[in-house]
Amino acid sequence: MRVARYARQLGRAIARRRISRKERKYREVLDATFEEFKKWSIRHENGRYRGLSTLFNIGLYLLIANKDIQALKLDALTHPDVWTRKLHARIILLTILEWDADKVSGKKFKEALDLMAIPAYLRLEAVDVLRELRQIQRKANSQFTHIRNTAIAHRDADALLQYRAIRDLKEWEVWELAAEFFAAVEKFILVHTKILGASQTLQSYIRQWSDSEKRQSQPQDVRGELAP
Repeated sequence: MRVARYARQLGRAIARRRISRKERKYREVLDATFEEFKKWSIRHENGRYRGLSTLFNIGLYLLIANKDIQALKLDALTHPDVWTRKLHARIILLTILEWDADKVSGKKFKEALDLMAIPAYLRLEAVDVLRELRQIQRKANSQFTHIRNTAIAHRDADALLQYRAIRDLKEWEVWELAAEFFAAVEKFILVHTKILGASQTLQSYIRQWSDSEKRQSQPQDVRGELAP
């Protein structure tokens, strides 16, 4: 039993070093991508190109969740303390469960694609990836409903029920789900790049500029929204 316990500890220590080295390059790419999206989101925040603003906002929304999970990944997989591993796994679950694609990929996203005259095949690619992200979230809700309602989003008054839910959580199952989320985000970033390339046309800029002029010329209601 002592040898087995020592072997597991040694295995995690070795895996921690290997994963840390392996993930360094990925983190550098993720950080660089995040900084680009942040820069362009700020640049278009109050600009005349509403379509581009929406496009960069949804990308940044995804990357924030991605960075949160990436920051927790190493400890969720390899931390020597089991409670710490499970805590990071629960935070990863909370990040995925609370992520809401509909907040950024609904009506505004569709309007942005229309406004920028994005080709239909790219719209379908974006819809497919967002559908995949929603499926991952539904899977998370289905698979981890018990621990979410007991020891993540809420704290059950039954302390033993809460403890057992934490004890029985398998970190590797959480990581499998997180890996699916990472893969889907990467797919969306690739589609995002294609959409951004397709938006770099004179027609797209004119349509967005005209939309901005039209919106500025229209009266607004007391809430600052366009009057009907």
